[in-house]
Amino acid sequence: MEDMEDFVGPGPHSGDDDVFKEPMRKRRRSLDQRFRAFPPVEQSAFKEYEKLESRTRRVLSNTYQKLIQSVFLDDSIPNGVKYLINRLLALIEKPSLDPIYIGLFGSTGAGKSSLINAIIQQAMFLPVSGESICTSCIVQVSSGCCEQYEAKIHLLSDQEWKEELKNLTKLLHRTEDLGEEVDTWDRDDAVEEAIWKLQMFYGNGAERKSYEELLRAKPKGKIPTSRIITLKAEEAEELSVKLDPYIRTQRRDLAGEPTETQIWPLIKHVEVTLPRSELIPEGVVLVDIPGTGDFNNKRDEMWKKTIDKCSVIWVISDIERISGGRAHEDLLNESIKACQRGFCRDIALVVTKTDKLHLPEYLRERKVRNQAISSQREAVLERNDLIKLQRSRILKEKLKRKLPTDSKVLKTSDLVYTVSAQEYWQPALLTEEETEIPRLRGYIRKRLLDKKKRMVTKYVTEAFGLLLLTDSFNCMEHLPNEYLHMSGLRRFVEEKIQLLEKAIDQCFAHIEQPLQEGVRNARTSYRRILGACLVRSRGNQGFHQTLKAVCLKNGIYASRTLARIDLNEAITQPIYDQIDPVFGGIFRAGKPTGSTLLPHIEVFKHTLQEKMMEMGVRNGWKYDSYKKSFLIQEISAILGGLEDYIFRKKRKIYESLTTSVQNDLKPCYEEWNLGEGEGQYHHHADPCFIPGRWSLQGACRC
Repeated sequence: MEDMEDFVGPGPHSGDDDVFKEPMRKRRRSLDQRFRAFPPVEQSAFKEYEKLESRTRRVLSNTYQKLIQSVFLDDSIPNGVKYLINRLLALIEKPSLDPIYIGLFGSTGAGKSSLINAIIQQAMFLPVSGESICTSCIVQVSSGCCEQYEAKIHLLSDQEWKEELKNLTKLLHRTEDLGEEVDTWDRDDAVEEAIWKLQMFYGNGAERKSYEELLRAKPKGKIPTSRIITLKAEEAEELSVKLDPYIRTQRRDLAGEPTETQIWPLIKHVEVTLPRSELIPEGVVLVDIPGTGDFNNKRDEMWKKTIDKCSVIWVISDIERISGGRAHEDLLNESIKACQRGFCRDIALVVTKTDKLHLPEYLRERKVRNQAISSQREAVLERNDLIKLQRSRILKEKLKRKLPTDSKVLKTSDLVYTVSAQEYWQPALLTEEETEIPRLRGYIRKRLLDKKKRMVTKYVTEAFGLLLLTDSFNCMEHLPNEYLHMSGLRRFVEEKIQLLEKAIDQCFAHIEQPLQEGVRNARTSYRRILGACLVRSRGNQGFHQTLKAVCLKNGIYASRTLARIDLNEAITQPIYDQIDPVFGGIFRAGKPTGSTLLPHIEVFKHTLQEKMMEMGVRNGWKYDSYKKSFLIQEISAILGGLEDYIFRKKRKIYESLTTSVQNDLKPCYEEWNLGEGEGQYHHHADPCFIPGRWSLQGACRC
């Protein structure tokens, strides 16, 4: 069969207007160019998958054209034919492969940008943290079919900025009872950042203006009406220079900032597309995810959604911060939650800057004495091996407490990578392989190859059922327009749906006992938890502003420099500690058990398929294998969509506890904001003091 051109489109179509629609064509791309990132063996496998998919699309397209031609002049098209035509069109226009999102999740200075630069083989392409502070926006880097380097900088909409501006001015608002100027406050990071944003956007003195005054003020920088800034360049260095002012800014000397930097507070996220790469295959998106979220609601929402859509998360941690520290633990915990609520199936810890080692200090504290260390290189390699051993064990134990025992991530041998971007570019101690940058690239290629194999297998199987049916008809009269005994079939399906509902109830019944135990734990520990969230290392100086920022955002405060504060999530953590293993078990794949959801749907699917086969035989389909195959495949396709729907809803189910608590505590947050002028908390030293009617009613009702 000849090779075919790619067919792409926005997705499935339905309705009479779609029947005569032509499939969308796209210029054929060179297969060899697309496979440049793969070594020979992987290239050969990927090419075979591409050829099989290409041939299948060609047959589907030819079949579609024949059907269209056969019914073009007919006034009345049977419903069965319309269904076939639209199903063919949907398959033809189905995207070849959804991107794989790999999230690099870490705090500022952890080495995320340096790692991306090394993986894509572009030194200093993304700015790295130094004296300058990188923005908290999300940066996505992917390889595409374009011949240029391109960046799209997405800005907050006018309404989104007004919402943030209102919150910033509320945070800085000077109440009459305090009787102080803003400049004499005990400034904490929440206030400092609010002042900095307003000064950056409107100029010095903006922090003393009201919300209404700032709405009338003219921003320092020029804001495009499209709210998207597009940058293009022929070379990577050229784009890097253009992009730098937008995603890096100085904390001081505002007057000397370039005009691009002055709109920094508006930047929501950045998408960077590279030309076809010999190192990173098309279809992979590397996402630089800040570790704490953002004060702006839209950016913070995007932060969580981005984490949840990543199928792989690499927790990035500097070698000097790997031992202990709340920020590191928070990153790991957030990543594990992504496995519960999102699409993440793989987590790894990537330890960066492993070339940094003070040899005399290491030798003094060294615990392994069975062999001598004679060089810096030997010490670095030995320490890397020890870190992998220790951190893999710790991470696996943490994952075991949260995830089902048969989770794929628990079976992987590569839970920890020790990398050095510095040594990759300027080798002094380590070889290129020992920097482990090539290992990460190999991991990326393997993930894409495995996904391509699964996608092509599913695509060809789905197409096969349609082609078997349509290819068996020689003329219009033989096209399917038969009807089964719908009343009997409907009763059968309704009965099986009732049984499925009972099975689903039984699945979730297993969560009741740990849920109640978690609620009891939360009731007895919430004061301690809140105190731990709000306590400050330098005492309670400036604490009034931090609490005000938290209450303004309904219990959540995300700073670019401090650990994220989420009171709602913290209060419900004792509940999640109890339900996590059970929740993960409900949504895992495996043999049907009382607590596993998807196998029950699989049993439901097979029951329907068997019933359709039985009714087909009664209707004289004994020798019409194409009809039976078609019906079986269509049931699989329909229920496959149901499984996708369940996984999309999983996040909402998982977060319902936190959402319920936040909704119930919302009046308390608002009460604190309205009543803070009385100075209740400003003069109170106990960080566990909670104003108003703080309670766990929301958690109890869940």
